[in-house]
Amino acid sequence: MTNTALIRPAWTPATIALMVLGFVVFWPLGLAMLAYIIWGDRLDTFKSEVNRSTDDFFRSFRGCARGGNAYRASSGNVAFDEWRDKEIERLNEERRKLDEARAEFDAHMRDLRMARDREEFDAFMAARRRKSDGDTPTSVPEFG
Repeated sequence: MTNTALIRPAWTPATIALMVLGFVVFWPLGLAMLAYIIWGDRLDTFKSEVNRSTDDFFRSFRGCARGGNAYRASSGNVAFDEWRDKEIERLNEERRKLDEARAEFDAHMRDLRMARDREEFDAFMAARRRKSDGDTPTSVPEFG
């Protein structure tokens, strides 16, 4: 940071005025300005340390993003790596088949629920029509 800047982390008339104005308008703004005046010169090193640590953290995930799975890293044995890749592909195919079967079953269950609901609704409407026609039903259909 240059020392010629109007707003710099130091006790200058501009920063003091902004701090007082911040306290008048909304006290957290004044507190933030006070913190900037006191610790602002350490802000550059703080930012670089935060950037470095987040880069290191996300760098650890790069291996997962490249291969899609962390366990696809080479073991050093080509035959084993080929076998492992074939097995993983086979398991992924099985997973896809299971997901399709699950979707089909969910659709079937949804159709069964809709048919049961339709049947119960039709029975209700028939009983209601009989009741409104003056007929008293001898038995009330059970639902569910």
